[in-house]
Amino acid sequence: MFAVWILPGSERISRVLAALVLLFLAGQCSELKVRVRLSDGQVTEESLEADSERDSISLEFKQGDGTLITFIADIKQGVKVFRSLILGELERGQSQYQALCFITRLDHSEIIPSESMAKLRQKNPRAIRTAEEQRGVEQLTMNVAVNFSKASQLSGHIHNVCAEAQEAVYTREADVKYWLERGVDGSMFEILPQAVDFPELQGCQSSTDLWRPCTCSYSLKLEWYPCLLKYCRSRDATGKMTPYKCGIKSCRKGYQFDYYVPQKLLCLWDEET
Repeated sequence: MFAVWILPGSERISRVLAALVLLFLAGQCSELKVRVRLSDGQVTEESLEADSERDSISLEFKQGDGTLITFIADIKQGVKVFRSLILGELERGQSQYQALCFITRLDHSEIIPSESMAKLRQKNPRAIRTAEEQRGVEQLTMNVAVNFSKASQLSGHIHNVCAEAQEAVYTREADVKYWLERGVDGSMFEILPQAVDFPELQGCQSSTDLWRPCTCSYSLKLEWYPCLLKYCRSRDATGKMTPYKCGIKSCRKGYQFDYYVPQKLLCLWDEET
């Protein structure tokens, strides 16, 4: 069980404390470790950190194949960042790992507020969690490359999170249009080749030439994250029913990113089996 700490009346206190243990935090940041069951059945430890001062939430875990997934919700700037550190295939000429960063707009309804996340605690840290709600898979065409050196205009987190992926930072044209309307420097964006304009551009899955450009598909899942606040009701001193925050709802969501690569060697996971 998880919940957020509120200063309630006596009835409200008894209900909340019966479900979980909550602690106030001395600082602005807090970290929560959650054991999560992956879709392949394996169990991983997920680290969630809230920074209420910067109004952001980060989530990080390792997949069964060793890939490290990092997700940043920059609530203040309305930006979300996905980073994958993928173990390379050394026998096929790849480096030790390959880094990817995908940046899109954040809808504030996608995740709970950072101040609520900062107050979460769990009663049983050894419990293995599975998400209550399955939110399906969102397909995103990442047809714009982002200049890493200028990307801090979008979010101050990008400089640290995407440092290993400086040549592989992507976003969507629709998001670029939104940011340009708000005064972001357009020189940080470069439209990438697309199949609609270049019919010879194949999907990497069907391409046999490791050195030929193609359209890569990369998928990841956020297996467990706090997506909504739960509200309970109790009577106040006058007998009126009032709502209060009493917990969270957890979600699982998948993402498929489609983007251009200058050679299939950068997309070896997207192959026919």
